[in-house]
Amino acid sequence: MKEKFYITTAIDYANAPLHLGHILEKVQADVLARYHRFLGDNVFFLTGSDENAQKNILAAREKGISIQELVDENVKFFQEAVKIFNISNDSFIRTSDQERHWPGVRDIWERCSKDIYKKEYKGFYCVGCEAFLTEKDLEDGLCPEHLKKPEEVVEENYFFKLSKYQKELEELIEKDEIKIIPQKRKNEVLSFIRAGLQDISISRPSERMDGWGIPVPEDEKQTIYVWFDALTNYLTGLDNKNYWPADIHVIGKGVSRFHCIYWPAILLSAGIELPKAIFIHGYLTINGQKISKSLGNAINPIEIVNKYGVDSIRYFLLREISPFEDGDFSYEKFEERYNADLSKGLGNLVSRVIKLSQGIEPELTDKKLKEKIKKTKDLVYKYLDNYEFNKALQEIWDLIKFCDVYIEQEKPWENKESESIKNLLYAINEIAELIRFFIPETSEKIEETLKNRESVILFPRL
Repeated sequence: MKEKFYITTAIDYANAPLHLGHILEKVQADVLARYHRFLGDNVFFLTGSDENAQKNILAAREKGISIQELVDENVKFFQEAVKIFNISNDSFIRTSDQERHWPGVRDIWERCSKDIYKKEYKGFYCVGCEAFLTEKDLEDGLCPEHLKKPEEVVEENYFFKLSKYQKELEELIEKDEIKIIPQKRKNEVLSFIRAGLQDISISRPSERMDGWGIPVPEDEKQTIYVWFDALTNYLTGLDNKNYWPADIHVIGKGVSRFHCIYWPAILLSAGIELPKAIFIHGYLTINGQKISKSLGNAINPIEIVNKYGVDSIRYFLLREISPFEDGDFSYEKFEERYNADLSKGLGNLVSRVIKLSQGIEPELTDKKLKEKIKKTKDLVYKYLDNYEFNKALQEIWDLIKFCDVYIEQEKPWENKESESIKNLLYAINEIAELIRFFIPETSEKIEETLKNRESVILFPRL
């Protein structure tokens, strides 16, 4: 029997098109999904769109169109971007889907009913975070995530008894029953829990939501809070419930509190098994600045792919950006990495060997090359098991450099009957297999080139 492996990304707000930072998360999750398929696991990979948020309503108002028109337009872009970036998701969940998603959300609400009560509340609300904030959450009166002053809201909402689960959550996370990766993020979550958990509002007045979203069961005047609704996608997005629990949720650091605290507490209340692990990545910045529509620095991922090719962007995001910390994109850094690693490195190696290889079949006879390939494979798998995509790619490119040195030492152009060409062909085939997780289109091109022995320019120099 195959082991099941269920992996998810966060679902993105449909108030605007995806930017390159969103793509980083999708690509990271895609690598893990492809790797686990290679391991023989029965993989289910879910992504989707968060369509019931207040920010979607405000964006539609601003554009003078209906909320449905806005989310449909942006989700179409989401799905196109996912396809263009070769994200191998098995399903795409939309939270506006009244047949697929809404019944599951209402079911979770009913299951949690013993921990739900109604009260009047006054507090600061950040629309960007879609969350109430306390005084201690603010920095100089601003939301630290969006650097904006939150609005002060007074309203009667339904609340969830989050405080009831404080001790249980702390113990579960401490013991890695829910494994939070990396350790730094685990420490942050534990610190937040130990500071004391407050009950959280899980509904909004329907009037404030323009009637958009999922009504609270038996109370049409209230709409289920977007995070209570959105987190449930990890259950409603499954066609086969046997895939639950999630083996890994892949999320950004800005939503760690919702996934590591609110979500497990809701599941505990509902009597549903908890996710096994949560991998938290950093943010992608552009020229040192956080990506922001107001700053006008959000890079359209489809436009950049049309200019440079999908695998060059996937490679940069995985190789240059630390999986656990913030990382910066600039065109200067990108072109430098592209020319050095892809054009001059991988592309040049494949081109040189193919030109010399007519009529020769791959065979591994060189002891040093054999040892290097084995060591590389072992390290790549080890790093993938630890979500260290950048280190895994570094090992593969060390193998490429090893092959370049091997060519210079063996000088196969002087003797086309030499064993060196057979060894190099074998090495290139192994490299093609290893890069399949990261840059699948290039892997396929190399395999095709090895079959027909027609030289191809994989990455034209910029």
